[in-house]
Amino acid sequence: MTAHIQISTLFLDIGGVLLTNGWDRHMRRRAAEQFKLDYDEMDERHHMTFDTYEEGKMSLDEYLNLVIFHQPRPFEMNDFKEFLFAQTQPLPEMIDMFKAIEKNNPLRVGAISNEGRELTLYRIGRFGLREFIQVFICSCFVHFRKPDKDIYTIALDTCQVKPEQSIYIDDRTLHVEVARSLGMNAIHHTGPETTRQALSEYGLDVSMPQPVHH
Repeated sequence: MTAHIQISTLFLDIGGVLLTNGWDRHMRRRAAEQFKLDYDEMDERHHMTFDTYEEGKMSLDEYLNLVIFHQPRPFEMNDFKEFLFAQTQPLPEMIDMFKAIEKNNPLRVGAISNEGRELTLYRIGRFGLREFIQVFICSCFVHFRKPDKDIYTIALDTCQVKPEQSIYIDDRTLHVEVARSLGMNAIHHTGPETTRQALSEYGLDVSMPQPVHH
């Protein structure tokens, strides 16, 4: 039982916890099929450049010029960007759960996320993440990516919270392990119910609002 720890700050990953991933290999394969691209070449170029894009040191246009538009294409960059943005889907049950938790508890909620600037801003705005997240520690803003410990320490320092008073939630085991190595409480997210149960064990009110019947 961990309820004796007073949790003041909840840190959430975005891709895989609140939304689908922004631009993962499944989406890249889909793009290769849709736009008739050489997937292997595209993927190799992606891996050589994407860390730089996620760290905010390259714009989305610069990334796409290196990965897709290094040779003439029968489609426009805007067509490709529309496809890329459209890949993100919400995980509504998770969003509703964290909205309720933020309302039910005296918590600050922050995001610790790896994502490029244009995708980050689109995803935050499109899916209303500012409604329940107050602080966004994203790789494109702070120029460090998970699993670099610096992005976690920046989050802790920005929110002025001790590691043991925070909880971090991520769907990737490695990122959870790094958070724990810094003294943060961390939950490996595998599904809504197990995450809800884990949060309740820290003494948080995880109840959901009752539906209104007319």
